[in-house]
This record gives sequence, structure tokens and C-alpha cells, in this order.
Amino acid sequence: MAQQIDPNLLKKAEVSTTLAKSLISQAIEQSAADPLLCEEVLKQASAEVAQAQTMISQVQSSIQSSSQSSS
Repeated sequence: MAQQIDPNLLKKAEVSTTLAKSLISQAIEQSAADPLLCEEVLKQASAEVAQAQTMISQVQSSIQSSSQSSS
């Protein structure tokens, strides 16, 4: 049986990483002018990266479960 990959979960991870990249760029631009804003933006970016990692891990676990159950 072929493993099922949830494309919606991967799309959400992609969106989170794209948003994180945008936030990091914004933080770079704000770093000299407003360090506090920069720090907040980096916290948001970090949360997006963590969310993407969680989604990717869920997909990986799903694949591993499928592989083990079909063995």
C-alpha cells in the first residue's frame, strides 16, 4: 500500500516558511531603526518556523507509520 502524504499539510508548512522568510526580511530592515520591533518580528518568524517544523514532522511520522504497517 502506498504511503499517504497530506499535501495540504505540506502546503501549510510552505506558507509558514514563506511568511517566516518575509518576517526575517522585515526584521533585517527594522533592526537599526527599531530594535524592539525587530525582536517582536523575529519572535513571530520563530513561531512560524516551529509551526512548519511541526507540520513536516507530522507528515514524516505518517510516512513512517505507513511504511512500518505495510512491512
